[in-house]
Amino acid sequence: MSAQNPMIKNPSRRRFMTGAAGLTFGVAVASPGLQELVVGAAEAATGSSKINNWVTVFTDGTVVIQSPAAEMGQGSLTSLPLIVAEEMDADWSKVRIVAAPPNNQIYGNPAFRYLQYTAGSATVTGYFTNLRQFGAQVRYVLLDNAAQRWGVPLTEVVSGPGYAEHTKSGRRLSYGEIAAFAKVPAQAPEVQLDALDKAHFRLIGKDVPRVDVAGKTNGSAQYSIDVQVPGMVYGAILREPVDRAQPVQIDDREARAVAGVLQIVPLQYGVGVIAESPWAAFKAKQALKVTWSSEARGWKHSSGSGFEAFTKIARDDSKKGVAWETVGQAVPELGKAQNVIEGEYRADYAYHAQMEPLNSVASVSKDGCEIWCGTQSQTIAVDAVAAALGLSADKIKFNGMLLGGGFGRRGNRDLEFMVDSALLSKAVGKPVKVLWTREDDVKNGRFRPQYVNRIRAAVDDKGKIVAWHHRVVSDEALAYMDPVRFKASQGRDNIAMRGTELPTYDIPHRLAEGLQQPTGIRTAPLRAIGVGQNSFANEVFIDEVAAKLGVDPVEFRIRQLAGTPRAQRGRDVLREVARMAAWGRKREGRGLGVAYLDYSGTQLAGIAEVSLNKDGRIRVHDFWCVIDAGVAIQPDNIVAQTESSIVYGIGLALTEHIDVSGGLVQQSNFFDYHVPRMRDIPNIHIKLVQTPNHPTGAGQMATPLVPSAIANAFHQLTGVRLRQQPLLPGRVQQAMSEAGVKFA
Repeated sequence: MSAQNPMIKNPSRRRFMTGAAGLTFGVAVASPGLQELVVGAAEAATGSSKINNWVTVFTDGTVVIQSPAAEMGQGSLTSLPLIVAEEMDADWSKVRIVAAPPNNQIYGNPAFRYLQYTAGSATVTGYFTNLRQFGAQVRYVLLDNAAQRWGVPLTEVVSGPGYAEHTKSGRRLSYGEIAAFAKVPAQAPEVQLDALDKAHFRLIGKDVPRVDVAGKTNGSAQYSIDVQVPGMVYGAILREPVDRAQPVQIDDREARAVAGVLQIVPLQYGVGVIAESPWAAFKAKQALKVTWSSEARGWKHSSGSGFEAFTKIARDDSKKGVAWETVGQAVPELGKAQNVIEGEYRADYAYHAQMEPLNSVASVSKDGCEIWCGTQSQTIAVDAVAAALGLSADKIKFNGMLLGGGFGRRGNRDLEFMVDSALLSKAVGKPVKVLWTREDDVKNGRFRPQYVNRIRAAVDDKGKIVAWHHRVVSDEALAYMDPVRFKASQGRDNIAMRGTELPTYDIPHRLAEGLQQPTGIRTAPLRAIGVGQNSFANEVFIDEVAAKLGVDPVEFRIRQLAGTPRAQRGRDVLREVARMAAWGRKREGRGLGVAYLDYSGTQLAGIAEVSLNKDGRIRVHDFWCVIDAGVAIQPDNIVAQTESSIVYGIGLALTEHIDVSGGLVQQSNFFDYHVPRMRDIPNIHIKLVQTPNHPTGAGQMATPLVPSAIANAFHQLTGVRLRQQPLLPGRVQQAMSEAGVKFA
C-alpha cells in the first residue's frame, strides 16, 4: 500500500464513523506506557488520553490497535490489527495491540450479527471489510491533516509506512508528528478500497510474525489459570453428573475435615468447595457424598441405544425434519428415479480436549464483580456472570485472557465455569479461582453430538447426481448450548446441520433436513461444527456412488462440480492435490483416499495414504491438502492452522470417542480418551493457493477432510467400507469380517 493515494469516492459525502461497527479513532498527545501495552491489557496507555474504540495514534509514532477477537491459538490477535495497519499504511514495528473490552455495538463480529464472538473460523472473514474500510479512513484523515498543514492538495500527498509525504517537495511528516496537531472529524470520509490484489499489499499476504508467540515461548503469556489476586482462595465444583440433575442430599462431613477447607457451598447444579489451596479443594470435592435427583432426561440415554433410536428415526420418512437446505424437488425426483443409491453414516460423541482445562477467577464485592477468564465471547461472559449474580452488566468488569484452546468449548451461553467462580466468590467474600481438573473437563464435557446420517441420491444414465436427500438425526446442539440463537433461527440447528449443504456440487434437487433429539446430553460445537460429521457422510457417500458407477473418485467429483467460479476453484484444488499425491500411482500395501469440501467458501481437497495393521489399526502415512481461502492475511499461519486441523481430524477419525451409559460419561482422562500422539502423525503436505477473493476461514476447515479421506483410502486398500467415525480397530475387524475379507 506504500505510496498509494487514497481514492475518495465522493469527497463531499460524509458518513458517521460510528455506524454499525462503531468505527472511531483518536490521536493523543501523551505517549503510551509501552511497558503496559501487553496482550490482554484492558487499559493500554497511561497519560491523559484514553484509548479510543479501535485506533489511537500517539505523538511518538506508536499506533495502538484494539483486537476484538479472542486469541486461542488461531492468530486473530495479529491478523485483525494487521488488516487495519495495512490500510492505514502503519509502521508495523510501532504497532501495539491490546484486547478490546466487551462491547457488541463496537466490537461485534458482523458474521455473528454483531455479537462479539470468536468461533467458526469466521473472524477474519467477518471483520475484514469493516477493518479495511476503517484503516483506509484513518489513513485518509492523517494525510488530509498533513495536506492542510502544508497547504497543498490532498492528491499530492501519499503515504509510506507510518508517514505522509508531499511528492513534489519531498516533505515528510510521521504519523506521530501529525498526531500532535491533527483534528479528527466527527464524520468519516467514504473511501473506496483498492481491489483485493496482493500486489498492492505491504503487510497482508506476508509472513508477519504473530504477536502472541514470544510470550508463549518465554512464559510471560498470561492465561486465566496463571492469574493471582491478593487474598485469593481456590474453588472446585462437584457438578451434577447428568445435566439438570440437582443435589438432593449432601453429606459433607469428610469434605469439611480436609485441612485447608474454608467453606462448602450448596449450588443448584452441584456442590462447591472453597479451600486455601487447589489440592485441598480437589480432595474435599472427592470426599463429598451426594444423592442426585432422578428426573433429569439424560439418565435415560446411552450411546448404544441412542444409535438404535436415531437409526430408526432416520429410516422413517414419515417423520419430517426441519429443512436446512432446499433446492428443487428432491423427494419427488427420488420417487421417480430409476437408479437410487443410499447410505447411512454414524459418529460418536467427541470431546474438545483443549489443552487448558476450564477455569476462571472472580472477585465479588459490594460494587460488583471483576472476572478474569479466557472465553470465546466476551459479552456473553459478562451477561452470564451478571445473570448468575443478579447484577446489571455494567457492574461486571471483564479481563479477557489468552485461551489455552477453545474449539467451541468456551463459547456456550451459560459459561458455567465462569459462573462457578462468581458464585463461590460471592459466598466466601474473597476472590476465588475455580479450577476444573481434566476429569471434571471430560466427565462434565459438552460434546459433539452423536449422529446418524442417511443419504439417498438419484443418478441419471449419464452418471450425474440429479437428486439428493440428506437426513440428519442427532442430539440437540444449538437448542442446548445457545437457546437465544436457536429461537432466533426459528428451530434450525446450525450447529448440528452445518456441512449438509452442497454449494458447489451441481445437483439440481437437494434437501437436507434435521431431526434433532432432546436426549439430555450436554452438547456444543466442536472444531468444524457439524461439518465434521455431515461432510464425512457426504464425501464417503460420494465415493460410494463413484465406485458403483466405476468412475475414478477424483474425476467423479470434478464432473459433479458446477460451472461457477467458486466451483472452478474447487476443481483446481482437487486437481492440485491429486498431482501432489501422485494419485494415479499404485502403492504396495497402501491405499489412497480423497475428500473435497467447500467450507463457507474456503475450497479444500485432501488425500490420505493409509495401511492396515493386523490388529485392525489404520496407519496414516501421508496427508496432502490444498487450501484456497481467498486472500491470505498471514500465509504461514494458515498453513500452521491447517496442519493443526489435520492433526485434530486424525484423532476424530481414528481414536476419539465418548461413551455414555445411563447418562454417565465413561471416559475420564487421556488414558481412556485417546488423542493423537507424535507417533500417530503422518507426513503432512500443505499447499496454500492464494486467490483474489474475500478471505474465508482457515482455522478448522481441514478437520472434516481427514476422516472422509482415511475412510475412502481404507476402501481403496481393502474394498471394504467404514461408515462410522472414529474408525476403531474393532469396527475395522467387524467390517472386514462381515465383508468376508481377510487381513493381508
